[in-house]
Amino acid sequence: MTVLTLHIVSGLLGLISGFIAVFSVKGMKLHRRSGVVFVYSMLILAATGAVLGVVKNEMSNATSGALTFYLVATALLTVRDRERTHYWIDAVATLVALAVAILNIQMGIDALNSPSGARNGVPAGMIFFLGSIALIAALGDIRIRITGELQGAHRIARHLWRMCFALFVASGSFFLGQAQVFPKPMRIFPLLAIPALLPLALMIYWLARVLFTKWYRRRADSFRRPASVGIVARV
Repeated sequence: MTVLTLHIVSGLLGLISGFIAVFSVKGMKLHRRSGVVFVYSMLILAATGAVLGVVKNEMSNATSGALTFYLVATALLTVRDRERTHYWIDAVATLVALAVAILNIQMGIDALNSPSGARNGVPAGMIFFLGSIALIAALGDIRIRITGELQGAHRIARHLWRMCFALFVASGSFFLGQAQVFPKPMRIFPLLAIPALLPLALMIYWLARVLFTKWYRRRADSFRRPASVGIVARV
């Protein structure tokens, strides 16, 4: 199996399992199993995407792959039992996020100065957006290193926004970035934008529900299970 084939297969598995995990009953078997498939398929998708980006000299794709890998890995570690070795992983992950942020800012500036206003077909605005997310995530890591581990609803919020944003990167790349694979009658931007942007809408919804309602308190028992690697808890 070639790297490209592995990238495509893992991407399809990631999208399917990700949306199943979002809409399934959280904490139950389907949610946990689809969450596991999502995590590992997304890690493969991100790693192969980064490799392909480097090989093809498409650094915007390489940094997107690195950012997605970082988000999924740190989201998973957030809800897993902590071990001493995790802190070294956290430190390396933070450096990766900072590197992605710096590279994206530089590429965004280059894109702005180009005649097309894009780099490798990616608009400057999107490059800056992804760079900003990487920087915010890295600053969040640094804050945790200073103040200590997150607990309760804030721990779940960190987990879910990183998983949902990783799903958004995959869905946006597929439905909008690869629109040519869809039949011509379906190549309507508003139509393809719905599944592409849905993870962002779900992320905002769940952040509000977890942080500003009593929902987390009612579902706290589900999150005490170490095996829980899904995106969010029960709808």
